[in-house]
Amino acid sequence: MVTKKRRLDGSRSIVYGVTVGVSAYSLLKGQLQWFSTRGWKVTLVSDPDDKALAASRREGVNFEPLSMRRGISLVQDPFSLWCWIRLLRRLSPDATNVGTPKAGLLGGFAAWLTRVPRRVYVVRGLRLEGVDGPLLPVLWLMERLSTTFATDVVVVSESLGRELVRRRLTNPKKTWLIGSGSSNGVDVEKIEDRVSATDAGQLRSDLGISADSFVVGFIGRVNRDKGFDTLVRAMTSGELAEHVRLLVIGPVEDTALAGLLGSQESRVIFIEWTNDVWAYLSVIDTLVLPTRREGFPNVVLEAASARVPTITTRATGATDSVLDGETGYQVDIDDSVALTRRINQFAATPELAREMGQRAYERVRTEFKPESIWQGLAEIIEGRAVSEHVVRLEQPNVTNRKS
Repeated sequence: MVTKKRRLDGSRSIVYGVTVGVSAYSLLKGQLQWFSTRGWKVTLVSDPDDKALAASRREGVNFEPLSMRRGISLVQDPFSLWCWIRLLRRLSPDATNVGTPKAGLLGGFAAWLTRVPRRVYVVRGLRLEGVDGPLLPVLWLMERLSTTFATDVVVVSESLGRELVRRRLTNPKKTWLIGSGSSNGVDVEKIEDRVSATDAGQLRSDLGISADSFVVGFIGRVNRDKGFDTLVRAMTSGELAEHVRLLVIGPVEDTALAGLLGSQESRVIFIEWTNDVWAYLSVIDTLVLPTRREGFPNVVLEAASARVPTITTRATGATDSVLDGETGYQVDIDDSVALTRRINQFAATPELAREMGQRAYERVRTEFKPESIWQGLAEIIEGRAVSEHVVRLEQPNVTNRKS
């Protein structure tokens, strides 16, 4: 239980920490406001930027700027830690909720040093997966320290939790999974409303996509970590059905990789930036996410909210987002042949894609309500995790339960 003495006004105080503002803006939508309306005095801590300020204003919570570097910095990191310690001593919170690698380490260490009663570390992904060489033990130690400083560790997917335990990065007795996973759930109704308000036919026409084309969507950063090279091999194999078109939405971080699609220029459309991703879901027939690692891919839930099935990999995190053969398909990491086959299967039988999209929609409405995630977090923070959908990794039913 949170045992620190309550303030004179009866409120409880919690500090949320992320490294950069965009994480708060995209990963904590609605969550900070929800805690605030339930009697918590919420403070957001992040590197000062426009997204952090926008997130604090949207949520109606206090913002404390604290400079942090995403990469390892022998100069900046000790200074950031000192700032964290000063901040927590001044605020004297009842609880902290930190996530993203740098804020998780520095904020978690500072909370431990200043004896914050409840210290939650939310693991949204495992950066060390796929890393070799001298950086691997450094990243392992950083992750291990972050979980050690925490009183409670929350993983956003079951497979991510298993991977942390396998690598001896966390104690399963203090590691929690809420429901079927994800860090913040998804607002199905808002996505539905935006998709319904979009003239899909006109948007297809504006994009130069014919009505009889089968549109494969990729939403995310264009790099090898997201498996975009696997998608390139599928697109350039010569095996894809002629009426398949690829719509890529997201920043191109690897221009050389994106350039490999030059021979398929007439079949590929790039949109590097948009504030209205949900509208484009109306023209996508299936989402593809050939990723190599995830925590839990929120884009799959957003697509499901628009009744769009997903083809993803069996990578950590991604494997939890799709029920293979029910709400989409899973293929092995780097298997462009299997990816091609599944795309062609949907393209040849679009009614199958629609059926799986409907099942994905039903699942996301039932299992990924934001309020359920927030309530689970509140139970963990308050030391009263009593709901059936809040379980420790050590519990035997975790690895056997149906998603």
